[in-house]
Parts: sequence; C-alpha cells; structure tokens
Amino acid sequence: MASAKNSLDHCPDEKLLERLRTGQRDVLGPLVRRYERELYGYLRRYLGDDELAADVFQNTFVAVFLKIKHYEPGRPARPWLYAIATNQAIDALRRQKRRHERTVDSLNGPEDGPDTARSLFDLLATREVDPAANAEGVELAAQVRQSVDQLPDLLRQAIILAYFQGLKYQEIADALDIPLGTVKSRLNAAMTKLAELWQAPTKAPTREHKS
Repeated sequence: MASAKNSLDHCPDEKLLERLRTGQRDVLGPLVRRYERELYGYLRRYLGDDELAADVFQNTFVAVFLKIKHYEPGRPARPWLYAIATNQAIDALRRQKRRHERTVDSLNGPEDGPDTARSLFDLLATREVDPAANAEGVELAAQVRQSVDQLPDLLRQAIILAYFQGLKYQEIADALDIPLGTVKSRLNAAMTKLAELWQAPTKAPTREHKS
C-alpha cells in the first residue's frame, strides 16, 4: 500500500491524468494535494474571496473528474487544470453577480472590490515587501493592488496568471484557449493600462470605503 502511494506521489501530472482517464480514481487524491496550494492561491487572488475560492477549488476537481475523457494524453497538465479552474471561477462570479442583485448579506466581508484588492495586497506583501521597509512597501502594494483591480477582467486575468502565478505565455494561451499572440497583446495592454493608472491621481488607496 505504501509503495503504491509513493509511486503516485512521484508520478508526473500528465501520467496521473492519463490514469484517471482510464478509470483509476485513486490518482485524484494525489493530484488534488499536488495542486491544492497553487490553484487555491490562484482562485483566491482571482475571486477575492477565501470561501468562494475554496468552493471553486472543489468544483474544479469535480469538473476534472467529469471532463477527464476530454483530456488528450500527453497534453501539459498544468494549463489544462488552470483552464478548468478559470472557467469554474468565471461561472462562480456570474452566479455571485446574480445573487448580489438580490442580497448583499450573502457575501462574507466588504461588498465587492476591496476583497479582491486585499487578496492581491496579501500576495504583494508576501512576495515583495521587505519587513525592514514595511511602511513604504505597504503603501506601494496598496497602490499596485488598486491599479490591478481597476483593469478590465480579461487584462486582469492575464496579469494574475503571468505575474502572480508565474505561468509562461504558452501555458496562459493553453489555459485560456487563446492564441499566443493574444496573450502577449493582453499583457502589453494590461501593462500600458497599469502605467496610465499608476500616473493618474489616486484617492487614499489604503482605505477605501464606499457608502
């Protein structure tokens, strides 16, 4: 039993998906554990809501199980999983927007934008803020997160995948099912827009409360 578990732990992602495709359900657990931190982190940043991200993460692997017959053996696993997670996140946001029109109380936290902004801030703080320069770093992170949060959804999506998740351009293209040139143009457009937002006057980025 232990040796079988060890063999799964060292099995490449693509092989796990191929085995799942042939009906070997025992590989799903190792696959979930392998991607739990990475994909949940991505969903948390993209959705800006911890509980929603957890739900979408679970739904992602339900979808993986249901869609496994569509997986082409040998296809890179990481962008395929990101594609499913992204689609699940988009569906969740659509459902959330519909519910938000009926009730705001269903959301656990601030009404909308600040959640996403805060999760991006957390990421920036852990990656870029030096404790020795914490005050300056916090202010900078707040300004960056505010600018990223103002991007149109498609541009924000590309920025998160490229600069926060570290996906390569081709992996982003595969995950979003778009041409490589579109990835590059979205990232260029996003950086241009961020530069414009960065230069524009901002209003107290560290404290945003809408009445």
